[in-house]
Amino acid sequence: MYKRIIVPIEIGGLDRGEKALRKASTLLEKGGEIILLNVVEDVPTYVAIDLPPELRQNAMDDAEQKLGMLIRTSGIPAMIEIGHGRPAHSILAAAEAHDADLIIVASHIPDFSNYFIGATADRVVRHAKCSVLVDRQR
Repeated sequence: MYKRIIVPIEIGGLDRGEKALRKASTLLEKGGEIILLNVVEDVPTYVAIDLPPELRQNAMDDAEQKLGMLIRTSGIPAMIEIGHGRPAHSILAAAEAHDADLIIVASHIPDFSNYFIGATADRVVRHAKCSVLVDRQR
């Protein structure tokens, strides 16, 4: 059983995120906490010039709303954290900041460019200082 579990969720893959959240709830010890993490990727400066300045904040607000809805519909209590930057780096930083003892990362069925597991999951597995469960999903 684990005391603090980080569950990174892509907003475009809420169904996979819900499965990972349910798995986390079965692995959580009494009194533990689940942290749902969404990472809003930074837009390169040369692209950001042509975009509205509130774009990142809108994406963060949208992520917080959708993760809140996921918590309400699943009935599983969890904290929400919204990060920004490179996904793998942000996941690892959140795990360290929260002193997590498990990261559950959903990984899609890979293609030839990332044969064994997805690129973000691969980086998290290689660099995490805590246990990582790769939840393979279709």
